[in-house]
Amino acid sequence: MAKTSAGLLLYRHGAAGSVEVLIGHMGGPFWAKKDERGWSVPKGEYSAEEDPLAAARREFAEELGRPAPAGDPFALGEVRQSGGKTITCFALEGDFDTSRIDGNTFELEWPPRSGRVREFPEIDRAAWFDLDTARTKLVKGQVRLVDLLARELGVQEDVGAGS
Repeated sequence: MAKTSAGLLLYRHGAAGSVEVLIGHMGGPFWAKKDERGWSVPKGEYSAEEDPLAAARREFAEELGRPAPAGDPFALGEVRQSGGKTITCFALEGDFDTSRIDGNTFELEWPPRSGRVREFPEIDRAAWFDLDTARTKLVKGQVRLVDLLARELGVQEDVGAGS
């Protein structure tokens, strides 16, 4: 059975009324030198018994180290990544200080076949990006989430430029 994840895409109105989104750079050695296509919406897997919005809020806090701002998120929709995972995503307007990221970690044998297990952050940094930049930073399977947000907010941009 395909895995399901839930995520929360935080957005704010930046300079000159532009929309910015908060995304996180994936941690660990595979992503260390990748910037373009190395970022993700804060998200994580959840079970069929868990409410997707509750899971999205939980995963945001776990990956970034602090809860999302208060507010009423709205459903953006679902996207299917190339590996078959489906992401249910919600959007929430609010602000978040990216200077203090202290979320979950994972263990990995590194370097490979060294016998040494190291700990890495799931998200090693987070940043705000305008929608066009976010489309180039996000892993390909999540770009559509930015397009869905732009459409929902009625933003007149080159929607789909990074697709």
